[in-house]
Amino acid sequence: MVKTGFETVHLILLNMIVVPAWGIFLFVLFTIVFIIFSWLYLAGTFQRQRPYHLTGIGASESHFLTTIASMSDSLITAGYPLAFWSDIDTIQAARLELIDQAQTLIQFETFKMSPGKRAKDFADALCRQAIAGVTVQVLADSYGAKELPASYWQRLQNAGVQVLFFNPFSGRSPLDYLRRNHRKLLIVDQTIAMVGGAGISDLWDGKDGKSEQPWYDFEIKWQGDAVGMLTGFFWQHWLTAGGHVDLNQHHPGRSQAATPSPVLITPGEEPSTGDSPIRSLFQLCITSAQRRLWLASPYLLPDQITCEMLDQACRQGVDVRILTMGPKSDKAYVYYTSRQRYGPLLRSQIQIHEYQPSMMHGKIVLIDDDWVSFGSANLDPRSFFHNDELNLCTNNAQLISQVAAFFESGFEQSEVVQLGPWQRRPWQEKLIGRLGNFFYWQL
Repeated sequence: MVKTGFETVHLILLNMIVVPAWGIFLFVLFTIVFIIFSWLYLAGTFQRQRPYHLTGIGASESHFLTTIASMSDSLITAGYPLAFWSDIDTIQAARLELIDQAQTLIQFETFKMSPGKRAKDFADALCRQAIAGVTVQVLADSYGAKELPASYWQRLQNAGVQVLFFNPFSGRSPLDYLRRNHRKLLIVDQTIAMVGGAGISDLWDGKDGKSEQPWYDFEIKWQGDAVGMLTGFFWQHWLTAGGHVDLNQHHPGRSQAATPSPVLITPGEEPSTGDSPIRSLFQLCITSAQRRLWLASPYLLPDQITCEMLDQACRQGVDVRILTMGPKSDKAYVYYTSRQRYGPLLRSQIQIHEYQPSMMHGKIVLIDDDWVSFGSANLDPRSFFHNDELNLCTNNAQLISQVAAFFESGFEQSEVVQLGPWQRRPWQEKLIGRLGNFFYWQL
C-alpha cells in the first residue's frame, strides 16, 4: 500500500518525538555539563595568572608604611588597640558589653550569622538599644546569613533596628552573586571599633559536629582616628545595599592615646584579578620579611606567584611558618583542596602547622618584630578576587607581642605537616583535592 505524503510526514514526526530514554538522559546530561562549563568559563575558572616579579623592602624601613599603602590602595591613619582576645566567650561578651555602652550609634556588618544562642543574645542587645533610641544599623551578607529565618530580622526591625543585606541574588546579574561581604566590623558611637574574624554563630563555640572545642580566632578592640575611617567604609557598604547616609552625622572620635600607632587600612572592595588590594597587601608583607614571617589563614589556597614569594623568603633565611586549619575543619572539601596544594610549600621547607583541637579561623600576618596585619582576609582566591575584605596593619609593639603569643599557642596545639606522610595520604583525599582545585578560583 502506497503511503500518502501526509502519512509519510506523520511517521517521520513520530520517529523524531519517540526518543529512547537513554537519549533523553544523555541530552539532559550534556546540557547540564555545558551550562556548568559555561558558567565556570565566564566566571574565570580557567584563566591564567600573568607572571610578575616583586621584591620587597625591609619592614623596619621608615618608608615601609607609605610604600605598602601606595602599592595596595590602602589608607594611612592612626589609632591604638585597647584589647586583644582569642577566647570566643570573651569576644562575644566584649561585643555585647560594647553594644550596651552605646549612646548614639551602633554599626555592625558581618558575613556569617546562624541560628543559636549567640544570634539570640546579639538580637536582644541590639533591640534593647534601638528601643532606647540608639540608631542601630546592621548589614548582613545575604549568603552568609541565609540560615536565619525572616522572623529574626522582623524582630530586629520591629524594635527599630535598620537591617540591610549585602548583595542579594539577582537574576539580572547572577555572576555578581559571587561577590560577598566577608568583613567583621562593630563600631559604637564612631569612637570604638572591634575587628576580627568571628561571626555571630554558635559554630565558634565548637558546636559544628567536628569538635567540642571552641574555634581558634581573635578580636581586637580599637580606638582613635582609624575608627572614623572605618565608619566611612561601613557607610560605603550601607549605601551599596540601598541605605541612607547623612554625612552631617559623621563625628569621628579622636585618639585618646598619648602616642597613637600608625595604622594602615586595606578595604579590599570589589577586587579583580588585575586589581586586588588584599593580594598586594599579602604579597608585600611576604616579600618585606627579613627574619620572621608567620601567617595564619584557615583557608590556605595560595596561587603560584605567592608560593614562589614564600619560597624565596624561606631561601633567604626567613622563618616562614603557616598556621592553618586541621582535619576538624568546617569545610572538609576546602581542607582537602588546600592540602592538595601543600607540595610546593613543603618542598620549600616551609612549616605548615595544622591546628588540631578544632577549627582554626584566625587571619593574621606577622612580619619580623615590626608589623602585623590582621582582619577578615584569607590567603585564598576568594579573599583576593571576589570578597569585600577589611584588613588593618600596625606596628604597635604591645599588639605584636599579643599576636606572637597567639601564634605560639596555635603552633603548640598543631601538627607540622611532613612531606613524606603528605605524599602518602589516602587516594580519596587526593581525589577530592584534585576535584576541588578544578574550582580553585571560586573557593
